Amino acid sequence: MPVVIFRSRLRPEAAGEFRKLLPRMLALARSIPGFVSYKAFAADDGERVSIIEFETDEALRAWREHPEHRKAQAAGRDRFYAEYDIKVCEPLRERAFRADSAG
Repeated sequence: MPVVIFRSRLRPEAAGEFRKLLPRMLALARSIPGFVSYKAFAADDGERVSIIEFETDEALRAWREHPEHRKAQAAGRDRFYAEYDIKVCEPLRERAFRADSAG
């Protein structure tokens, strides 16, 4: 399962335009067969981290190459981001724990 770690900093003047585009990009990603999850976090210093999971490399490739997403990527480089870093990873191990909510 590929996991994408996307670290970024928005340009202050682009935050409003970025927030308008984000819901469409999330809906588009969720429509890709094999999409698993998306989570985003923001640090106090302005860095943003998104973690995106797909079931397969093919699903990730479909997202990366979707024409609408390609346009958003270009807008990101041209207008939205002051900087970003993308890492695509394959988990070496996975552990999970969920406390029993029944008590």
